[in-house]
Amino acid sequence: MHEPADDGPGHRSRDDGTAMEAEFDTVARWTADAAVELGPDHFLPAACRGSGSPGAMRWLLDRLAVGGRDTMLDCGAGLGGPAAFATGETGARLLLCDPEAGACRGAARLFGLPAVRADSRLPFRSAAVDVAWSLGVLCTVDDQPLLLSELRRVLRPGGRMGLLIYVAAHPPLPEQPEGNDFPTDTVARAMIDAAGFTLHDSATTGDMAAAPPEWTERAVAVQDLLERRHGDDPRWRTAARQSGIMGRLLGDGDLVGTLYHATAR
Repeated sequence: MHEPADDGPGHRSRDDGTAMEAEFDTVARWTADAAVELGPDHFLPAACRGSGSPGAMRWLLDRLAVGGRDTMLDCGAGLGGPAAFATGETGARLLLCDPEAGACRGAARLFGLPAVRADSRLPFRSAAVDVAWSLGVLCTVDDQPLLLSELRRVLRPGGRMGLLIYVAAHPPLPEQPEGNDFPTDTVARAMIDAAGFTLHDSATTGDMAAAPPEWTERAVAVQDLLERRHGDDPRWRTAARQSGIMGRLLGDGDLVGTLYHATAR
């Protein structure tokens, strides 16, 4: 069974219905509960599911040259796992925002990271941050150019941006999760340029090293506990259906997780 929410902390159903609420509010709360029960060494694997392996996040952090003096925005932060990972690796000061209240509460509970509830119109002043990343978010918003332009607005000139975008390798797709719009790599690059960024580098998540065995084991332990507790709940089944579609598309190569490193012009 594919993991609910494994397609990213920023993955949002745009139909404002059951799928979004189940996957990113209810299931986020359940995931935080499970991680707390299993212990602190499960927090990061639980809260990073779908946001890229440690190798993928390190690839971005290295290219973004994140340091301890930087202010960094995690847009679509989910349960705060990637933000906590970035803080631990670099010492940077993290700002978090996410559309879902359950995710925001979970980030504070697991990592002590306060998160602002916000959609694509970011509640931060212009030129406020040195670095921003948004992992698995762009395909889930109605207005993709708006989100990119907002990321450009809040970055200082020369600020660095990292993205994880699920791109359609073979459109049209054989099936589609609710509320998603997957750009091709060509379209993604064009939108990044049009928003005022210079693209420097890209890679696919398949190029990254696999997560360490203990990381995977802890993520599986959280998943198993969630399944035991909530497997019969229709909200869990809704989230699992969404994630199952994503898993099949990624496994068949119809979607490709792609990392992008750019700077604000």
